[in-house]
Amino acid sequence: MLGIIVEDEFLARRELKYYIENFSDIEIVGEFEDGLDVFKFMQQEIDVIFLDINISSLDGMALAKIISRFSKKPYIVFITAYEEYAIEAFDIEAFDYILKPYEESRIVSMLKKLQDSYNKTKIKEKYNKDSVSRKINLWKNEKFIVIDLEQVCYCVAQERITYVVTKDDEYSVNMGIAEFYNTLPKSQFFKCHRSYIVNINKIKEIVPRFNNTYDLRLEDIDYIVPVSRSKSKEFKVLINV
Repeated sequence: MLGIIVEDEFLARRELKYYIENFSDIEIVGEFEDGLDVFKFMQQEIDVIFLDINISSLDGMALAKIISRFSKKPYIVFITAYEEYAIEAFDIEAFDYILKPYEESRIVSMLKKLQDSYNKTKIKEKYNKDSVSRKINLWKNEKFIVIDLEQVCYCVAQERITYVVTKDDEYSVNMGIAEFYNTLPKSQFFKCHRSYIVNINKIKEIVPRFNNTYDLRLEDIDYIVPVSRSKSKEFKVLINV
């Protein structure tokens, strides 16, 4: 995670950098005192900007409003002595608003939430990379059948065969479930168990079980798909709980 600090007070900048380096995995790749200088640097991708309001050339709030319109915008964390800009900051969806003088517990808490949010975003991005066809060829009655992926409710492995189940029928594909999963769009399908893949769009009900496992009840079909303990954390991130 890459970040920059925009702060014209040397001591405040040094203190903030100390907390970042000791309580997070964020790498500070730039430090600035002038708002206009930030734009030259923002040509490279930055994940978070720690931003004071009272800076020269272009004040921090004006800078933040411009950055908030970027197609891929970084997290914005305000670090300021001015309380009165807090509402305006959250109107542009700033991640946090930290008042000076710094309180260690407040800074450490913010950094943890920031790191957690970043990690969740990266996991979701991984599953949203979808360049796969929306149709799939499956085997049924010694014939290949073309079906739309929207019809698939879940998939289940039986040795080297993967069975693909829809509302009305069951098909097979002659490959292991891990190999088959690699052919599916991760924005729609999740391998929730070593033997199961579920169509995320078909989940109707999530039932917590013991040891951080879940049962998934699906639309259109009377069947329960399990989420294993090893997949539960990734599943919770995926469904944002």
